Amino acid sequence: MSIQYIASSKLPTPFGVFTMHGFEDTVAGKEHVALTLGDVGNGEPVLARAHSECLTGDALFSMRCDCGYQLEEAMRAVAEAGHGVVLYLRQEGRGIGLLNKIRAYHLQDQGADTVEANEQLGFGADLRDYSMCEPMLSHLGIYAIRLMTNNPRKVRALSDAGVKVVERVALEVGRNPYNEGYLSTKASKLGHMLSSAAATAPLTHQDDEPVGE
Repeated sequence: MSIQYIASSKLPTPFGVFTMHGFEDTVAGKEHVALTLGDVGNGEPVLARAHSECLTGDALFSMRCDCGYQLEEAMRAVAEAGHGVVLYLRQEGRGIGLLNKIRAYHLQDQGADTVEANEQLGFGADLRDYSMCEPMLSHLGIYAIRLMTNNPRKVRALSDAGVKVVERVALEVGRNPYNEGYLSTKASKLGHMLSSAAATAPLTHQDDEPVGE
């Protein structure tokens, strides 16, 4: 993998004005983005989220998952902390791509859970790759992070990829009647650390109170 920095720009959001940094994987041809706010290069561990693209949750307000909710909450948390980074990684559907994700959703509509659907399509439960994160963070001067995730496998994957993760910060938001089974499967089959007291999402995203994966 070869990660090349492309350019940066300001990105005003409801949470604050972030700086958006564009990167390209010149081998795979994929584009990734880092959103930073405040001083992230001061040597201190930085509040961070490594968020894999979820078009349905992030842009189309799907309630089948907790992805969009987590993205919003991560951006809100970074803004409240005054500094931090959100890595937005282009690996839709835990690495299987958008159209295969729709096929997996079709199987879930017929009764399969999120892991079974991937496996019925011939994929592993999670095909995501985090090797792009360390070069992106290094470019930004970030050498240690406090990672917002409920997934201990992601902590290990980032650590194995050379990222120093000093703390896992829980990010439990977005539970609703449509994703109860999905969240239960993530806990039972993928090892996500979820509590029964996770924040419950409203039936729609609210413009004045964005809710967040």
